[in-house]
Amino acid sequence: MVTLTESPIVLRDMQLADLETAIELSQEMSWPHRREDWQFLFGLGEGIVATIDGRIAGSIMSWRFGTDYAKLGLLIVAHRARGRGIARMLMEAMLERLDGRNVMLSATQDGMPLLHSLGFVPCGMVHQHQGTAPTMPLAELREGERVRPLGQADLELPGLYSRASGMDRSVLFEALACDASTIVLSRDHEPVGFGMLRRFGRGGLIGPIVAPDLDGAKVLATHWLGARAGRFCRMDVVEGYGMSRWLEEMGLPKVATLTTMVRGTPPAVLEGPRVFGLATQALG
Repeated sequence: MVTLTESPIVLRDMQLADLETAIELSQEMSWPHRREDWQFLFGLGEGIVATIDGRIAGSIMSWRFGTDYAKLGLLIVAHRARGRGIARMLMEAMLERLDGRNVMLSATQDGMPLLHSLGFVPCGMVHQHQGTAPTMPLAELREGERVRPLGQADLELPGLYSRASGMDRSVLFEALACDASTIVLSRDHEPVGFGMLRRFGRGGLIGPIVAPDLDGAKVLATHWLGARAGRFCRMDVVEGYGMSRWLEEMGLPKVATLTTMVRGTPPAVLEGPRVFGLATQALG
């Protein structure tokens, strides 16, 4: 009788019909992703699954941003199939597809040895904050500053997001805007940032948060945290800008830290807006 460890591993493209099994794999990992979250991510990217005897034993997804960058995420190997090098096989197959692009991902400590062996190096950190959203004080707006809903005339926001990221985020912005509630930060009537709130995982996810400075990011986050007061909320914030410490002070605790890694060259972000909060850890 052929055992699981003797059966060959076969890689193939992820199909829409595979999402039910992918959901089960993520639940096995205690990840919070709902069916709708998987569908959203699948609609924006591409995936590969590893199968053993026709059963899915692992998955990986990628998302392309412009011609130069891509993100990897949702790398999962079923407990029953670990120890056979499936994670490496999936990574190598996806990297081959993305050849010529700079590839980024968010990594746990456990994944570091594999990623280092594949040429990834650290280039930042992300702090995951989640819990019951605290009651927030009124945001302190500077003179000429305003927070308002997204309008049909806000055509410059995809470009603002791209400049803040150092990669083309126009397609991602449009997809997120269809799935989220969005507010715009303006100064002297000029849009300088935005913040989104959408349903994700166990409750609401605030992100992306794009702003010209920490004060602006706090204004945007204060609005959405106040709207979620008393309910579950999550934010994934970039290290180095002061958002993580501020969220802890406000009462939204940090529960995990991941390392941002790149294979190639990190995106160059010039003077101007910054991404303070991520859309998701997978998408950045």
